[in-house]
Amino acid sequence: MRFVFILLLFLSEGFCKAQTPDIFRLEYMLMPENSLNIKTSRVKLLANIPFKVFKKDILVVGGEYNWYNYSVPNEAFSNVDDLSRFYVVDLNLAYILKWNEDWRLVGVVTPRWASNFTDGIQREDFNINYTLGTYKDKKDIEKPFRLVLGLAYNASSPLKIPLPVVYYEKRFHPDWSYTLGVPKMGLKYFTEKQHFFQTEVILDGYYVNIQNDILLSDSALSTDISSTAVLATFGYQYKFTKDISVYAMTGYTIYQSGVLR
Repeated sequence: MRFVFILLLFLSEGFCKAQTPDIFRLEYMLMPENSLNIKTSRVKLLANIPFKVFKKDILVVGGEYNWYNYSVPNEAFSNVDDLSRFYVVDLNLAYILKWNEDWRLVGVVTPRWASNFTDGIQREDFNINYTLGTYKDKKDIEKPFRLVLGLAYNASSPLKIPLPVVYYEKRFHPDWSYTLGVPKMGLKYFTEKQHFFQTEVILDGYYVNIQNDILLSDSALSTDISSTAVLATFGYQYKFTKDISVYAMTGYTIYQSGVLR
C-alpha cells in the first residue's frame, strides 16, 4: 500500500450538480514510490460551462485534462522514457433533459485523446465515449438524496460493452451523509462553519495508447497500457463561499495494477 495525497480547488454550480458537479476543478495527486520504485503524480484540470435551453433543460460544454507523470527505473525497459508521461484529454458535450418534476435524462458524448504523445497525435490516440442515464435529485425534504442510474461505453476499454453507472447520495442526519456507487463510496460529516470531513473508497484508472510500441521480455509488443487503483482516503474540505471550496485528501492504495497490453 502507498500513501496518497490529493489537493483540489473547485467551483461548483447548484443547478448542474447531479451529473456535472464542477464548473472548474484543479487537482494535484501524489503517490510516492511503491515496492517497484515507481512514483506517480497527476495533474487534473476540468472546466464545464452550462447553458439553459428551453427554460427547463441544460446544455453543458466542457473538457478535462489529465497529465500522469511516472518515475520508472531505467532498467525496467529499453525505452523507459516512453512510459514516463501519459495524457488523457476529454471534450464533453452533455444534454440534461427535464423529464418531469423528479427525474432528469442525461446524455453525454466524450471525444477522448489518450496517449503518451511521443510523436504528435495519431489516429490510435482517439476514441469517443458515450454515457446515457437518468437522475433524481430531492433537496427540499428532511433527508435529501440524489440517485443516478445509467450506462457508459468506453471505446478504449478492453470490455466492448456498456457498463452500469450507479450513484446514490443521502443526507440521513443533519450532520451526516453517505455515498454508494462507482467510482466512489464514502461517509461525510458536516459542521456549521463550512468545514467538512469525509472518508471515501475510490476506484481510479486509465487506458491509453503507446505510440512507440514497447518490446517485452517475451518478444511481444505492447501497444497500450492500463492502470487500475483502489484508494482508501480521508479528506477535509473548506467552503470559502457557497460555490468555491478547497479540499485535501490523504490515504493508502488498497490495490493497484498496471498492465502493458
